[in-house]
Amino acid sequence: MPVRKLKPRSPGVRFRTIPGFDEITKSTPEKSLLVSIARKGGRNNRGRLTAKRRGGGHRKQYRIIDFKRNKDGVEAKVEGIEYDPNRSANIALLVYVDGEKRYILSPEGLRVGDKITSGDQAEVKAGNCLPLNKIPEGTLLHNIEMRCGKGGQIARTAGASVQLMAKEGAYATLKLSSGEVRLIDMNCRATIGVVGNSEHGNVSFGKAGRSRWVGRRPRVRAVAMNPVDHPMGGGEGRSSGGRHPCSPWGQPAKGLKTRKPRKSSNKFILNRRKKRKK
Repeated sequence: MPVRKLKPRSPGVRFRTIPGFDEITKSTPEKSLLVSIARKGGRNNRGRLTAKRRGGGHRKQYRIIDFKRNKDGVEAKVEGIEYDPNRSANIALLVYVDGEKRYILSPEGLRVGDKITSGDQAEVKAGNCLPLNKIPEGTLLHNIEMRCGKGGQIARTAGASVQLMAKEGAYATLKLSSGEVRLIDMNCRATIGVVGNSEHGNVSFGKAGRSRWVGRRPRVRAVAMNPVDHPMGGGEGRSSGGRHPCSPWGQPAKGLKTRKPRKSSNKFILNRRKKRKK
């Protein structure tokens, strides 16, 4: 899906780009699959700020997505491809033969009218969901379970995919887009194909107001704060900070490893993700 660049008729659209929405075929969501969600603005149940720079934004309703894909052996028809304000990927509305409707993540190449299924006997094609032991090696996958029956957790963002490298014993070897190679139980399910809307990462907001539309509030630089608010604040005139970058609570911000060692998951990771080049 190409990204559209608008004519610079005003400063607000000079650097702005928007998705092409070529894949979208349905503009009104299915009411039976909508849930109202309260906007917390980064506050917890005590009203205290726990996630900074959140708040405001346009009102939206949550679309219930079927990440488990556990309706086996029942054929479904794609009724439409829709935009989802809660995620970067587009979603597809499925209508099963028995009349039930469900939303799934829309993979690349899925079109209105296509027939898809899930289960052991499903065909290996985009949109179908199968256990890893029924999928041939080298296939690109998304919406992959980490525990059997829990629902897909890996590769759910726009343009994401994971490659099935090998199958040996009770585990399948998967290569993630980050470069990490890990083992997943063979009975876990995965959906065939690459998640659609791959050009999402190329969209430029173009102005501060558009960030407010999606609920992102402004960020204040640490060196512009007062010493009471941040360790890097204060100083007569313009100061560069006077210490290594850190959080408001003094935790180093560049290079400090914060991942807690979990021996239960370490044994399933064969290769760590590649370090990004600076």
